Amino acid sequence: MQAAYRCACHGIDVHAHIVPAGFPSYLGARAPRDWPSMQPAHACHRHVVIDEKIYRTVSDLCWDTDKRIADMDAQNVAIQAISPMPELLSYWMEAADALPLLQYLNDTIAQMCEASAGRMVGLGAVPLQDVEMAIGELERLMRTPGFAGVEIGSNINGAPIGAAQFDAFFEACEALGAAVFVHALRPTGKERLVGPAQLVQALAFPTDVGLAAASAITSNLIVRRPKLRIAFSHGGGTLASLLPRLEQASQVFAPLRETLALSPREQARRLWYDSLVFDAPTLRHLVETFGDTRVMLGTDYPFAFRERDPVGGVQALGLDAAAAQRLIYRNAREFLGIRNGA
Repeated sequence: MQAAYRCACHGIDVHAHIVPAGFPSYLGARAPRDWPSMQPAHACHRHVVIDEKIYRTVSDLCWDTDKRIADMDAQNVAIQAISPMPELLSYWMEAADALPLLQYLNDTIAQMCEASAGRMVGLGAVPLQDVEMAIGELERLMRTPGFAGVEIGSNINGAPIGAAQFDAFFEACEALGAAVFVHALRPTGKERLVGPAQLVQALAFPTDVGLAAASAITSNLIVRRPKLRIAFSHGGGTLASLLPRLEQASQVFAPLRETLALSPREQARRLWYDSLVFDAPTLRHLVETFGDTRVMLGTDYPFAFRERDPVGGVQALGLDAAAAQRLIYRNAREFLGIRNGA
């Protein structure tokens, strides 16, 4: 895809979300319980209501392109890759019900990308609970100006992304040159947390992303699909800590060794990761583990639990100039398929 912005900023943020200003009414006979709606909140905020409960209160930064660009300038970010708030991926609906909602989200993203004059690129949503339908929407997205690929959940109704049932989808992503950004969603193990609901984001999200990335390795996904560009949010979650165990296990346990087409470490260094770990030593460990050609800026903008100085966080690592450039924008250009600009 092409980017045609003109800005002194140079960072590229691969992890930024949108919520539309409103949602369409369900067009069928009876709306699914999980069909979202908006309610007024306060000032420039609105409540996202799902299953008759307030899921999250969001500000107009979720849909106001001009305000987002002003924040991007302040953060030294030239381009945001924008994707839906993950709960809107709606895998738990019937696919035929979810598709019009996802198409509405994708059309909203397309409009924001167009209005941004090249400052935003789209990572759309597809109904992965029905792989054939998901491929159809993926094909539509990749014909639509502004889209670089898709966002998918770390699991699809409990099924790991490395499961064989999704291979045809990843084959289509590879063939179409679509980048795939994996975000935590309804994570496993959240029932074991003790404390307020926000602990799911703080603690359970990284666990689920780590397991998702591990499933991509143990299924040999990137070996079978060598041109697939697939990235994992939240620094790959727990994968960097799991990787030495997986590497050792592959040497100790013959069934695992026979399953893997390449070592876990080698496969992990062919995947991509965002920088959203909130800690310089942890980010440095990601770079050492996965390589400085595989880590990219990520913020989780515009939500409260986000990185507010992504470029500064990389600069604080003290990397050489070339490595810092790779993390700040060059790796993301390659991942997103941006061929000019930045």
